[in-house]
Amino acid sequence: MHPTFPETPLAKTASLYVVATPLGNLHDMGLRALAVLDAVDAVAAEDTRHSQRLLDAFGIKTRLVALHEHNEQAAATQVITMLEAGQHVALITDAGTPAVSDPGARAVARVQEAGFPVVPVPGACAAIAALSASGLTDGQFHFHGFLPTKATARRAELEALKRVPGTLVFYEAPHRIAETLDDLAATLEPSREIVVAREITKMFEQIVRMPIVEAPAWLAADPNRARGEFVLLVSAAPPPDGLSPEAERVLGLLLAELPVKQAAKLAAAITGVSKNALYERALALREA
Repeated sequence: MHPTFPETPLAKTASLYVVATPLGNLHDMGLRALAVLDAVDAVAAEDTRHSQRLLDAFGIKTRLVALHEHNEQAAATQVITMLEAGQHVALITDAGTPAVSDPGARAVARVQEAGFPVVPVPGACAAIAALSASGLTDGQFHFHGFLPTKATARRAELEALKRVPGTLVFYEAPHRIAETLDDLAATLEPSREIVVAREITKMFEQIVRMPIVEAPAWLAADPNRARGEFVLLVSAAPPPDGLSPEAERVLGLLLAELPVKQAAKLAAAITGVSKNALYERALALREA
């Protein structure tokens, strides 16, 4: 059976639609996204020239207005004026999901404060796409986005992130990738793995996993590896040599009432200690 689509993809109330667009491969454009972009009264875009090519590829004639980091407040006011007139507006970025390390979050907040619905239209997201193909099994992740551009600030931020549980997810630009990989290798524990994902969904897509200390040499071995947009995923911090007395106490209390897996998960949430380390300790306690 073929799915049945509603006659219109738009709500009855004037709304802002946050629409994900392809990272590079046009086949990743969602059917709902196409319907929304075709039906709204205007599309607010980070780069109207870039987005015009996207709309042209699908024969969409909707008017484009600019909404980028330098005019976001003024553009948000323009969007709210359109919504007040009963018009529907879509928000897109150059690639992927808007308002995730891209302009749009402030505009979304302004629209919400003005009392209008904000409707997500899901689709491509570089962080999630890279995570799904990473092979990392930490069970949770921390999306950080772009690190500071200055070396001192970048290293300080990495130091602060060392004990964050789960996979660390960063975005990086080609002109900073070498120094960022150097700082990751120098600051984080050498036992960690890193996944370098570049040009996701594009012709020269590459996703590789390696020990974090090997990443700078891997990048330097081929100039082509420094090209494109990057997602960097770093495996979770290694467990401490031994659990703290507090972690032992919490785990023991939970094990008295819960199965091993659930006790370890809850103990990790309470203490911030690696779930894997707590699970291994819980198994040892059960077998003792």
